[in-house]
Amino acid sequence: MKVVASNKFANFNYFILETYEAGIVLKGSEIKSIRQNGMTLNESFILIKQNQVFLKNSFVKSYQTANNFSPKPDRDRLLLLNKSEILKLKQKVETKGLTIVPIKAYLKDDLLKLEIGLCKGKKLFNKKDDKKEQDIKRETERYLNS
Repeated sequence: MKVVASNKFANFNYFILETYEAGIVLKGSEIKSIRQNGMTLNESFILIKQNQVFLKNSFVKSYQTANNFSPKPDRDRLLLLNKSEILKLKQKVETKGLTIVPIKAYLKDDLLKLEIGLCKGKKLFNKKDDKKEQDIKRETERYLNS
């Protein structure tokens, strides 16, 4: 399993309650570009429309040696999930006010998969507490290693 892109701010901005694995529908030479680390997930989000799940605001760099046809780098991409998973996600987003965020994209058996998370937003004081914990861990590791 090779991670090709990750959303660094997902754990900082959200409490991740559940995770799901989804496939992505790609066009043309997008997979070649993604294999060369040409994908970013920062500021991307997931939207459910008409019982279909879409990845929005993700960027896939156009492949340099591709022919004339190259899809838009910031187009919406369809995610492949089971119907039961889609209905479960849709229900939780509508009733509990949760959001769906992409966490990381990775290659699994030469297929691109996206790990998505059902998340609840963090408040400012939660983010500060997490930052303090990270600083304490970093200082203890430095102390133990020296």
